[in-house]
Amino acid sequence: MSNSDLHAAARSVLQTAQGPVTYYDLHVVERAGLAKLDRLPFSIRVLLENMLRKVDGYLVREEDVATVAGWNPTNPPRREVPFMPARVLLQDLTGVPVVVDLAAMRSAMVRSGGDPKLINPLVPADLVIDHSVQVDFFGSELAFQRNVTIEFERNTERYLLLRWAQQAFQNFRVVPPGTGIVHQVNLEYLASVVMAQSQDGAAVAFPDTVVGTDSHTTMINGLSVLGWGVGGIEAEAVLLGQPYYILLPEVIGVRLTGTLRQGVTATDLVLTVTEMLRRRGVVEKFVEFFGPGLGQLPLADRATIANMAPEYGATCGFFPIDEETLRYLRGTGRTAAQVDLVERYARAQGIFRTDATPDPQYSDVLELDMSTVESSLAGPTRPEGRVPLGEVKDKFQVALGSFYKKTGPAGSGEQAAAASTATAVAERPGVPVELDGQNVRLDHGSVVIAAITSCTNTSNPSVMIGAGLLAKKAIERGLDTKPWVKSSMAPGSRVVADYLANCGTMPYLEALGFHIVGYGCTTCIGNSGPLPEAVSQAINEHDIVAAAVISGNRNFEGRVHPDVKANYLASPMLVVAYALAGSLSVDLATDPVGHDRAGQPVYLSDIWPTQEEIRDAVANAVKPEIFASRYGEVFNGDEAWRNLPVPQGDLYQWDTSSTYVQEAPYFLMQPAEVPPLQDIRGARVLAYLGDSITTDHISPAGAIPLRSPAGQFLIARGVKQAEFNTYGARRGNHEVMVRGTFGNIRLKNQLTPNVEGDWTQHLPDGERLRIFDASMQYQAEGTPLVVIAGREYGNGSSRDWAAKGPMLLGVKAVIVESFERIHRSNLVGMGVLPLQFKPGQSAASLGLTGLETYDIAGIADGLQPGQDLTVTARKDSGEEITFPVTCRIDTPVEVDYYRQGGVLQAVLQKIKEANRV
Repeated sequence: MSNSDLHAAARSVLQTAQGPVTYYDLHVVERAGLAKLDRLPFSIRVLLENMLRKVDGYLVREEDVATVAGWNPTNPPRREVPFMPARVLLQDLTGVPVVVDLAAMRSAMVRSGGDPKLINPLVPADLVIDHSVQVDFFGSELAFQRNVTIEFERNTERYLLLRWAQQAFQNFRVVPPGTGIVHQVNLEYLASVVMAQSQDGAAVAFPDTVVGTDSHTTMINGLSVLGWGVGGIEAEAVLLGQPYYILLPEVIGVRLTGTLRQGVTATDLVLTVTEMLRRRGVVEKFVEFFGPGLGQLPLADRATIANMAPEYGATCGFFPIDEETLRYLRGTGRTAAQVDLVERYARAQGIFRTDATPDPQYSDVLELDMSTVESSLAGPTRPEGRVPLGEVKDKFQVALGSFYKKTGPAGSGEQAAAASTATAVAERPGVPVELDGQNVRLDHGSVVIAAITSCTNTSNPSVMIGAGLLAKKAIERGLDTKPWVKSSMAPGSRVVADYLANCGTMPYLEALGFHIVGYGCTTCIGNSGPLPEAVSQAINEHDIVAAAVISGNRNFEGRVHPDVKANYLASPMLVVAYALAGSLSVDLATDPVGHDRAGQPVYLSDIWPTQEEIRDAVANAVKPEIFASRYGEVFNGDEAWRNLPVPQGDLYQWDTSSTYVQEAPYFLMQPAEVPPLQDIRGARVLAYLGDSITTDHISPAGAIPLRSPAGQFLIARGVKQAEFNTYGARRGNHEVMVRGTFGNIRLKNQLTPNVEGDWTQHLPDGERLRIFDASMQYQAEGTPLVVIAGREYGNGSSRDWAAKGPMLLGVKAVIVESFERIHRSNLVGMGVLPLQFKPGQSAASLGLTGLETYDIAGIADGLQPGQDLTVTARKDSGEEITFPVTCRIDTPVEVDYYRQGGVLQAVLQKIKEANRV
């Protein structure tokens, strides 16, 4: 039987509560001798179904089915396969540039004499507006409404664009602001686990799969939906009907046993998993969870683990469909017919897991006994930097000396010679500050931000209700938040507020300052808003190493707040506890959190709720009815959203005076004829960077500084500093974004070793310039640019501007020791060449200084996936250093993207050719 016959033979009918549905039976592949189905990881089975159902001889070829069916755990086929996701998920910071690019493609199509409606999403897409609210107001019942009001004032232009897109494009829905975080809305409502769509008059059932323009799209893996984050440019290609090409990965199995002990939360579990998998090394790999412990793991806990896949470096962290999946669907208000479809389809396809299901074969297996997990935080700068609760105080003191170079009290001017000389933070007098009539002292380790935020934990009822119960016990003992702590809560959906109210804990959280400030990504992405002026002034005048404790997923330098250097990830319960303690100098494992009204010490164990208390409260407060009620009106929005005027027409009317939305330049830059590939000659280094350069270092994020190139650009156009908004809000304007690229205040460019931030040397004259200014000068001179860096280049959020920005700066190639998966792909998608040093080699080992000129040869000879190229670095003295690099263009399709200048240009050209434009 040929593979084309397989496609026809696999077509079967399944009886469900919704009536008969057609599906493509995976067992046909097994009967054909191509695979032993129960030995394949569940995630690979989902990919196999995708190939089998989508075979058309063009986008998906017959051999693709055989390739996936032949997956080998120890030696997976090193061949790309065309994955066709069922839908695309967008958040507004990354979604607005997608809409801008699609609108620009329509404009380009019209300039070519074509129909603009040829540019239209062919795959359903949902955009959730969740990244625009900031914590300007907090600690008040009015905080939410005030923050929402300011959000609309700042973002009306962007929201008008999205209202236009909602009416102009097919298959495109928008969830309005003030509803929830994209990943939690996806988990609680958008995802169906198994989809049924009408095709040729029949209902066809298939697994729900998704790609999203946010790294934490992986959260949906906890609900057994295969999906992961991609760059905006890749998402656009999928929207336009193009496959997402993926090299078949290794699949690392994590066998879970045991159960969590008393006092240990899902957050502690995920920090342990993150540390374990990051140490193992799972970049560009699938991770799949199995073992007897799965039955003891609620789906919300699974989603918490899956959410952090980018932090442990995996493409996804997948949990197969089982009884817990069905229970969660029922509990979140999905219909009985939908739950029936999921169960019947999964069992028929052999993708339903029970305790009797044989364990698949994995490329490697790690074991985790969940009873060994202990209460933990992660910090001060990396999600994988797990610290047991009882060691936080001591390890922070060590970090003060070794990392932050501090000893003595804040403001004393003493500098550390070594970590061992540091004195305990608690013994330091600190810097006096007056806050609301109170005289307090700030010192190194003072917690100035305590935020319950981020999709990772606010989707989990057990830790959210646990935080509420802890707040209740703290209030009953007379404890209060320290006055220098900015406390806030941004739930991932309105359902959270409902169940916190149902269990009676909301008043206690509010009494500690944890009022709801918005429904969206706030502090976790840097939308933390200003600190009280007196606190900010003290931190900056005395160089205080202030701290934030947040229930988020990322704590990279400069991400949470520019005034806060030490950032720790923790459960919502520990966020409340540190708001009470007010300092990392308090050892919450042994020291009192505070003192009660009688002056008696109150320890964390005194106010920590038991698992039974949390379980009972969750059972009584979290009901299917609240999900059905909230999501029944999810696309309506509030009065402000409904009253926005909706721009009409198939073409977006660009406003050249707008500082928020401008026509993307990529198609204006596209030549009429695709030129032949050329070698790169005479390039200069724009930035020479170290290890773990994240997309936060590259892509503009957070507040726009007044004296930055972007700030000065806005000032020159009459925008007052108070109206700057954030880089994220202005992602639809390339003029702002390119000026903020590499603008992270903590960036360390070795070409300018004595200053941090977006500085470089212009060569050969050696003048120190802003990176943007140097780029403009190089481009005027006709000099191509390269970036050199170390390991793990491009870690972090899937930010398309981390690739778009360097391309617009004139960067032609990036040479590093290793890439993060999404960022490598995004570089190719923008026509930037990703090159990798050979194992054992680095810029340092080769003696490169970044002051050389660079030639990259072998491109013009006919670029092939994964081929070696030759780099020659030429010093001013004439000495040459020649070394090979691996071209990390990994697939033939990526070669075509690079040849045409990027994926968008390639897709536009393909649409033109198909329609004879």
